[in-house]
Amino acid sequence: MSSITKTRNITLIAVFTAIVAVLQLVGATIRFGTFSISLVLVPIVIGAALCGPYAGAWFGFVFSMIVLFTDSAAFMVINPLGTILTVLIKGTLAGYLAGLVYKLNEKKQNRYVSVGLAAVTAPVVNTGIFLLGCRLFFFETIKTWGAAAGFDNAYVYMLVGFVGINFLLELLINIILSPVIVRLIDYGKKRFF
Repeated sequence: MSSITKTRNITLIAVFTAIVAVLQLVGATIRFGTFSISLVLVPIVIGAALCGPYAGAWFGFVFSMIVLFTDSAAFMVINPLGTILTVLIKGTLAGYLAGLVYKLNEKKQNRYVSVGLAAVTAPVVNTGIFLLGCRLFFFETIKTWGAAAGFDNAYVYMLVGFVGINFLLELLINIILSPVIVRLIDYGKKRFF
């Protein structure tokens, strides 16, 4: 790897790390339902596509650390270790697997299709691991919360109350914005470099 390529990668990783941090800090204040929508998955997907799966894991880890400090208090009181594991694993794996999906499909598919597949992967992994963590570490409390909210079934409460519209909005935002932004980056590279 040439020194120019190394410098480019370090710069991209630094820029995407900053974007992830700022977007998560600002995005945590935008709420729909019980939880904030993770708009930050878009730069995680784009960064993972441009810099690789390990960089994607780093971006997901940065996202996770901010979530731990800004958006996990309700769960931290119930089970601190379960909260830390769930949050760190969901973000880090979402970034890593988005980068891996992109990398595995990049040669076989159109670049923008590969970014679209990575854009689907990140919210599915993020939300799936969140639901798994809820089931493993917080289910008794979630049953109580669901009953208090009028739900007979805790699983339905988890899907409707915790995930529902949030997941669909995250998925749509990722599917639409990630390929468009990568296309704009490619256009900028061709036009100005």
